[in-house]
Amino acid sequence: MRESEDPAARQHSAYKQQAAEHAVTFVNSGMVVGLGTGSTAIFAIRRISELLRAGQLHEIVGFATSQATWEEARRLGIPLLAEDMPRAIDLTIDGADEVDPHLNLIKGGGGALLREKIVAQASRRVVITVDDSKLSPRLGTRHAVPVEVLAFGWQSQLRFLESLDASVSVRDNAEGSRFVTDSGNMILDCHFGPIADPFGLADSLSRRAGIVEHGLFLGLATDLVVAGPAGLQHRTRRADGYS
Repeated sequence: MRESEDPAARQHSAYKQQAAEHAVTFVNSGMVVGLGTGSTAIFAIRRISELLRAGQLHEIVGFATSQATWEEARRLGIPLLAEDMPRAIDLTIDGADEVDPHLNLIKGGGGALLREKIVAQASRRVVITVDDSKLSPRLGTRHAVPVEVLAFGWQSQLRFLESLDASVSVRDNAEGSRFVTDSGNMILDCHFGPIADPFGLADSLSRRAGIVEHGLFLGLATDLVVAGPAGLQHRTRRADGYS
């Protein structure tokens, strides 16, 4: 059965669309909006385009987190900020691969983690949209941590990651060729299992030369929009978890 014919897959897609379109209600005319990468973010991009064409939003400028997002936004007629980011970003809408009770994230399933993190750190507000299958009691329970590395000496990084008790695989494209990020780097997908200390792990990864970026997005999300059988929920980050 193809995924498009799978009722469960269609339902998950519907939840993603609900969450993404709700996140667009936080966008106001005149904003610079960070446009995320992946299947969830694309629903937000399409909704922003619809509102621009209908005249319900005005003077929106997008900032793409990947080449794929840039191409889709241009196709849909969304004006885009130059890649050197000459203006601050008011709000970014993006998806996530896993979300813990403190709105910490694993991202990078779409391969754009470096650019997504640059944009998130430059944004006044970061709205993450997911279906409820992405919620997790602890990061690493459901998803590997993508680690973007230079091709130069990459096997040294693989051994380093294995020394941190990760099961590591090199990311390939569907046809078997090596996956290469928009910045020309490789991705090593690291299965740590449930991560007891994500901040400590993030620090270890950030200190390693040759690791360009990692998919632990900690303390960056300000809002979470979740869609599922219980409906839509909007949660905001606080010190002790969701509110």
